[in-house]
Amino acid sequence: MNDYTEEINRRRTFAIISHPDAGKTTLTEKFLLYGGAINLAGSVKGKATARHAVSDWMEIEKERGISVTSSVLQFEYGGYCINILDTPGHQDFSEDTYRTLMAADSAVMVIDASKGVEAQTRKLFKVCVMRKIPIFTFINKMDRDARDTFDLLDDIEKELGIATCPVNWPIGSGKEFKGVYDREKKCVISYADTEKGTKEGTATEISVAQEDMLRAQIGDGAADKLLEEIDLLDGAGADFNLEAVRAGDLTPVCFGSALTNFGVEIFLKHFLQMTTTPLARKADVGMIEPTENAFSAFVFKIQANMNKAHRDRVAFMRICSGRFDAQMEVRHVQGGKVMRLSQPQQIMADDRKILSEAYAGDIIGVFDPGIFSIGDTLCSPKEKFRYEGIPTFAPEHFARVRQIDTMKRKQFVKGIQQIAQEGAIQIFQEFNTGLEEIIVGVVGVLQFDVLKYRLENEYNVEIRLDSLPYEHIRWIENKDEVDIEKLTGTSDMKKVKDMKGNPLLLFVNPWSVGMTLDRNKGLVLTEFNKN
Repeated sequence: MNDYTEEINRRRTFAIISHPDAGKTTLTEKFLLYGGAINLAGSVKGKATARHAVSDWMEIEKERGISVTSSVLQFEYGGYCINILDTPGHQDFSEDTYRTLMAADSAVMVIDASKGVEAQTRKLFKVCVMRKIPIFTFINKMDRDARDTFDLLDDIEKELGIATCPVNWPIGSGKEFKGVYDREKKCVISYADTEKGTKEGTATEISVAQEDMLRAQIGDGAADKLLEEIDLLDGAGADFNLEAVRAGDLTPVCFGSALTNFGVEIFLKHFLQMTTTPLARKADVGMIEPTENAFSAFVFKIQANMNKAHRDRVAFMRICSGRFDAQMEVRHVQGGKVMRLSQPQQIMADDRKILSEAYAGDIIGVFDPGIFSIGDTLCSPKEKFRYEGIPTFAPEHFARVRQIDTMKRKQFVKGIQQIAQEGAIQIFQEFNTGLEEIIVGVVGVLQFDVLKYRLENEYNVEIRLDSLPYEHIRWIENKDEVDIEKLTGTSDMKKVKDMKGNPLLLFVNPWSVGMTLDRNKGLVLTEFNKN
């Protein structure tokens, strides 16, 4: 047993996913409050002078009140060291969420009690299923009028295809929200409105066996309904099975209100009991165990200009095995170099703390001089294995981008390349025409706004975006066997190349892909970039 096994085993690393406005950022803040990481939770919405949510740090996020990048937050609670990856809820940023889920061992899914499963929840959930990661559900906003509880659970099961097991059960909603029934303890935890943004608040526990006390606390109507629902639940609900939870087949469900701070700590305690220590990861040499192997990590996110004063780039990496020491040398496998990682830091939104050590399960940021790419592996100098790559999503929207002031070409190219290296946008150029024009592809149109905003604010470059009609992109898998110049395409096809010089084809119509394949025997096209 290594001397760092104990440290690794107390790590818990999870991502929070939800539809926009389900209350994910508020829930994250309340977790941090319990861990003592912040003393007063920021109000997520509010006037320009209001505190902004700790996890939303980019200027455009503060202006719009939405998360567009994933934040990484770490705190201690009950003997555990918890790493939270807060993801953007908006579907236009689903690619960033996907990459973040690659770095997590489990996911917390936040659902609005009045709305149930929404479009974005469905999309993100499918990513969790692909990764087979355990999902824990927090049904939020019980302080507002909610849908019927059985309907909400039914919704999750039908829409997402996962069985549910309620850990607790709500008593009423909105003004009638009285608290939750804890199924394991067989008691009611009554709800006392807590001061917003603080963790004080009284919770009274009453056993359901003490029916007189229960009725006095929550009223006859609520007590009758609760006792009836408990009978139904015990007869019909899925039994709790930890193996099924960890296999991603069963989701434990808790109810509460992040805004008024009820049910958050209850959820956190249950979650920590059920979730796992850092998991083994797949590499090209087999599974890498967190406690048995020397240091290794992979880069899942790159963020430029986190600190405007320094114009820096930070590569975020998930440590997969062993212990990281700031003085150690590591091998950057893709770059083929042995090096020291510069300025290793733990990030709390845009606040940083320089680290001397970190362990498997932790997320660290390191200074990136422009050498790292998403998906890169780092390991001890003696080893050379690679973790599985992170696939690139095919962009669905394209625009031609031009800088307004031609004298600022250098800043423009630098800015657009740096933002592309973060994975938020993909950039292409005309194939062999010698034209300097740049075409930008994005998964969601909101990314165009972010690009425009960031180029103006971080690089002092104004741009004009001209929308292009292309909607379908294909990489040429057998590019070495094909003469790209002589390809016979359709009238709506455009030949471009990516930043690594790989040839691609853009199409307006989906049927043009098939026609192009028919006209060019032996051509192999793919929707994913595997390079």
